[in-house]
Amino acid sequence: MKDKRILYVSSEVVPYLPETEISSMSFETPRMINQQGGQIRIFMPRYGNINERRHQLHEVIRLSGINLVVNDLDMPLIIKVASIPKERIQVYFIDNDEYFKRKATLTDEDGTLFTDNDERAIFFAKGVIETVKKLNWSPDIIHVHGWLASLLPLYLKQFYKDEPLFNESKIVTSIYKSGFENELNSKLVDKIKFDNIDEEQIKDLVKPTYNNLMKVAIDNSDALIIGSEDLPEELTSYLANSNKPVLDFHPKDEFSEAYTNFYTTSVLD
Repeated sequence: MKDKRILYVSSEVVPYLPETEISSMSFETPRMINQQGGQIRIFMPRYGNINERRHQLHEVIRLSGINLVVNDLDMPLIIKVASIPKERIQVYFIDNDEYFKRKATLTDEDGTLFTDNDERAIFFAKGVIETVKKLNWSPDIIHVHGWLASLLPLYLKQFYKDEPLFNESKIVTSIYKSGFENELNSKLVDKIKFDNIDEEQIKDLVKPTYNNLMKVAIDNSDALIIGSEDLPEELTSYLANSNKPVLDFHPKDEFSEAYTNFYTTSVLD
């Protein structure tokens, strides 16, 4: 993977959030590519419970300052950056006071999903893409982890389909077991349609469950990785019928060779 450019987009990454299956693989995979001589960028949301002082986040003024339109509202984009100690890996944080200042990630203290998680997901997807455009950095692979990042494949393939920077980019999405109960805001599909994305592409999101969100991500990805040992049966079947390259689950202690081979032979081939 030497000199290959890989963009990692995740809803959570260690050490900035507690260790989970997603946050761990969102760190281990880019670390592996970094050690192989690849060029990497990592993006995640700047949740309000991330300690900026401890992790030494600082705003990148030249990347901040643009507004993103979400559901007809102009929302200011703030970009912050930090380095993972001892790894020489930079992490970019997508920030906005309205969406990410609260001292929590995806749910309130009672475990209830935030009602604006749908808009946060749209803002995060657009924020990553617009920032990569400003960096003028064309990735060979874009690897997506976690459901808050799962609208990125849709926006890349539909809203940004004429953006030349991503013409050759291949999208890989890791599908995990950990999602959410119930549904996101029922108006999600209308907010995406506001961006002139074809209704047929998002018909599953009329009922915005975790499984349906993942189905849309699968539809708009070039290759998939099973990130958990057990997935919901509905997603297992959908993956099997996707007619796309799918890498079976590999635990953290033995994923390296499998992921590298998958990148080189199934994704970039």
